[in-house]
Amino acid sequence: MPSSSIVSPTVLQSGPYRLFFFSNDRREPVHIHVERDEKVAKYWLLPIRLAYNHGFSAGELNKVADLVRRHESELAKAWHEYFEPDN
Repeated sequence: MPSSSIVSPTVLQSGPYRLFFFSNDRREPVHIHVERDEKVAKYWLLPIRLAYNHGFSAGELNKVADLVRRHESELAKAWHEYFEPDN
């Protein structure tokens, strides 16, 4: 795979929401991207904080944040397994 290729592994699919990260996110703190249709948001994990939102309403962001909270440990685990496989 060329070094310029970016993959975005799906960590969790819950209803209409896809939770993922990008393979080039390694240098950033642990986080997750959430998308639905043409909407996307990014949440820092440990602790959970909204990094940005493009298109989600405030009400839907509350649902998304709750989803991220419910799965925070598995999302963080997937991050560490992907970016630090030898640890």
